[in-house]
Amino acid sequence: MIFLLGFCFCVSTSLGDNRAEMTDNNLIEFSLVNGIEGKVASRVPRQIPFSSRREIKPLVSEFTVKSTIISRYAFTAVSCTMVNRAAEAKDVVFQMQIPAAAFVSNFTMILGGKTYYSEVTWRKKTGDNNIHDYEKINGDRVENEMETFNASAFIPGRDKAIFLLMYEELLQRRLGMYEHVISVRPQQLVGRLLVEVNIFETSGITALEVLPLQNNKQKSKSDEIFPPPSTIINQTENFARIKFEPNVVQQAKITQNGNLGDFVVRYDVRRELSIGDIQVLNGYFVHYFAPTDLPPLPKNVVFVIDTSASMVGTKMRQTQDALFTILRDLRPDDHFNIIGFSNKIKIWQQNQLVKVSPNNIRDAKKFIYGLSPTGGTNINGGIQASTSLLNEYLVNMDKHERTVSLIIFLTDGRPTLGEVQSSNILINTKNAIREKFCLFSIGIGNDVDFQLLEKLSLENCGMMRRVSEDDDAAVQLKGFYDEIGTPLLSDIRIDYSPGSVEHVTQNMFYNYFNGSEIVVAGKLINKSSDALHVEITASNRNKYVVLEADVKIEGDGQKKITGSQIIEDSKQYRTHIERLWGYLTFKELLTAWHKSDRDHEKEEITRKASQLAMRYNFVTPFTLLEVKDYGFQADLPKEESASLYTEGIGQKLLSLQGRKVTKEPPSQQIGKQKTQMSKTSADGDPHFVVDFPLSKLTVCFNIDGEPGDVLRLVSDHKYSGVTVNGQLIGAPAPPHGHKKQRTYFSKITIIVNKPKRTYIEITPNKVILDSKDRIILACDKSATVKSDDLLVSVAAKSNVTVTIYGTITFVILVHQYKNPAPFQRNHLGFYISNSKGLSLNSHGLLGQFLYNEVKVTQVPNNDHATNQSSHVINMLKVRNRSVPVIRKQRRLYNGLHQVDCWFAKNNAEKLIDGVYQDYLLPHPFDCGKDLITNEV
Repeated sequence: MIFLLGFCFCVSTSLGDNRAEMTDNNLIEFSLVNGIEGKVASRVPRQIPFSSRREIKPLVSEFTVKSTIISRYAFTAVSCTMVNRAAEAKDVVFQMQIPAAAFVSNFTMILGGKTYYSEVTWRKKTGDNNIHDYEKINGDRVENEMETFNASAFIPGRDKAIFLLMYEELLQRRLGMYEHVISVRPQQLVGRLLVEVNIFETSGITALEVLPLQNNKQKSKSDEIFPPPSTIINQTENFARIKFEPNVVQQAKITQNGNLGDFVVRYDVRRELSIGDIQVLNGYFVHYFAPTDLPPLPKNVVFVIDTSASMVGTKMRQTQDALFTILRDLRPDDHFNIIGFSNKIKIWQQNQLVKVSPNNIRDAKKFIYGLSPTGGTNINGGIQASTSLLNEYLVNMDKHERTVSLIIFLTDGRPTLGEVQSSNILINTKNAIREKFCLFSIGIGNDVDFQLLEKLSLENCGMMRRVSEDDDAAVQLKGFYDEIGTPLLSDIRIDYSPGSVEHVTQNMFYNYFNGSEIVVAGKLINKSSDALHVEITASNRNKYVVLEADVKIEGDGQKKITGSQIIEDSKQYRTHIERLWGYLTFKELLTAWHKSDRDHEKEEITRKASQLAMRYNFVTPFTLLEVKDYGFQADLPKEESASLYTEGIGQKLLSLQGRKVTKEPPSQQIGKQKTQMSKTSADGDPHFVVDFPLSKLTVCFNIDGEPGDVLRLVSDHKYSGVTVNGQLIGAPAPPHGHKKQRTYFSKITIIVNKPKRTYIEITPNKVILDSKDRIILACDKSATVKSDDLLVSVAAKSNVTVTIYGTITFVILVHQYKNPAPFQRNHLGFYISNSKGLSLNSHGLLGQFLYNEVKVTQVPNNDHATNQSSHVINMLKVRNRSVPVIRKQRRLYNGLHQVDCWFAKNNAEKLIDGVYQDYLLPHPFDCGKDLITNEV
């Protein structure tokens, strides 16, 4: 049998000798290419007619992706179940896009009840010139892109196949955020689709966002970030769990072909020590260094732009747009120049770099606007012109002035003029730069020699970025510049006390850019030591920076990791820092292999890299994935499938943080809390009901607001620190009714200001609790969140109970319609169950009545214009005012209870303090001073 995996390279397999069984006669194929599925020859069992292959398509019944991120290191497990509904065997393809920077670490197939496990082996030499075979293997790999893992096999008739894939990567920090991308493209709508991301950071999570689904053909253009539908986010100080579980209908609204796009999670962590964050586990350490609040270093930058004929049209226009924006972001201390290259080299300012000024920026824009694509591509000429400019400028610059010098090189093609041999271009560039500045390259489109650009950047302390040729190319170009546009430190060196560590990864860096992160890992020699001495030296503007500290390596953060059950439950999680070290070490060996020009040196690097990859089961350009049949039957329950699943991780980690999420039937939750429902409420259209227990009376009134109005319901911000607001949504009035429109509460917000500020936002679909931590609960699932002074309990599809200090309780009823009429809207009802903790000075449409007594008296009806048949009028005495009222009945709690009440007409005129407009607020979280209060 033939396997293909990785970068179009072959893998052999051993699937047993019994050829009588259909499953032993299967051909299984693998390929991993840059976003393009590679065609591989396949062999069809003879007994299967060709025509039958066109019949019933196998069904993807389940697609699950679960990621566990521990201290920036991500383990991702993919499970895909395909069902063959036909009577004959069918050919199926499992396809998964994974980040190019990630390593596959496990692959298992279950076919016809038999399990095939994978094993990483050393890649064998293929010929006399085998050392150069790796050039083809590495191909045009770009670290910030996605590659496609393919596996195909035959499923016996009326049977199923389960594909289990696991890969891991170290998340890179860009523009101040870590980004984790999961491809959700099962190729068809799936009955059960789940994406779950669990993040555990001992230093604390400070920012978290889930982007709309990203698709190359249709990227989100809105500045507002909304998670995809059905996304649930739970977050504590150190842990976050994000679940995306759309049903078939929700999937179909996004796309009909099952290719939903990329599920993207971004987050950042708390940074307290200037020396950085050091974590230790099982004898290995990792050091994260990302200083902030430093003045930026001045830049000397030369933009080198391809102006050959292939850049004509959209590519040149987008490049010009990006450069116009970039020029606006240059700082007054920066110096710059611009070069256009094709068959001619055009330099904006001959033999100099000019300082940023309004006039120079204006003139530079004119030069960029005048660049006209024509001729061939002289890559060597463009680079040599830029290096000459920078070298001459640096020679004449004040030696005491610390700056960062950069070349930003952009092309859409391959060398066609001048020097066209890649090896000579690399040598010429390296000799010209001589480690005095860095070259950052950008390849736009698909016709670029990415291998050349990557080596140009690797050998000259820069990095390469591929930019797709689509509508947002200008945004991509600007985004890449933003990553390197603010250098904060240069010439960084990180040292540890002699004799304390070994096998340390790269510890010297040319530059540190704002929003990025420096990561160093290694092995401790003395595991019993309780401290590690760290010294960091660097340059910043006109001074030399030295940071020095003895860092405790057995502190609280370390105990949190080693003491958690989730780490102890998995061998991989228990060794995540060691695996992170292995990941970084291999990446550095791969970079060294690319930079080396000597065959014997490449041979030695290959040997070390292969040994390291096999130790950690990494599928790399130097190793093969071999799949074998060990004769095991796949009769294990799903939850016992090795370490590919992280079921329950969120529950365990949330419990560790002291804020527990429990899931119970609604009846049990309500029973435990003994919540007593009250008549005092605002529900329906909205109908307000106020219970006066001391007076044994109930009063009701309506508020005819406008859609979008935000009403102050309860205000006790100054005393108990509690405020409740409600936002209205509109709907058409029922036919033949007296109203022109209806309004309902679409959102209830509760602000708690003491002892710390907490925001609670409730809608018919979700509850958002935002304090030191951020938790999102779905209203269709029962859950309870507890902290010292707050309890939020969700009874699925029923109500949300919020208890504050144990003395204030609000119950919010959730009204949802399966098949709503045109005049119906999903909405909320607000009930005050316990008001003991609210002060006598409480106010708001409901709060002003909490501590009042009222009575109803009858007075003669002297107003004959009212045409009332009664000779008396019922008057309600409240707060020294008399309000005419009539008897009515109101239904509460979804119509389950009916109360008799005294109804005040005319938008509660004279019943409430002031008028309706006095209770309108600018936004749902307003809790400032009231226009009206109960204070004397």
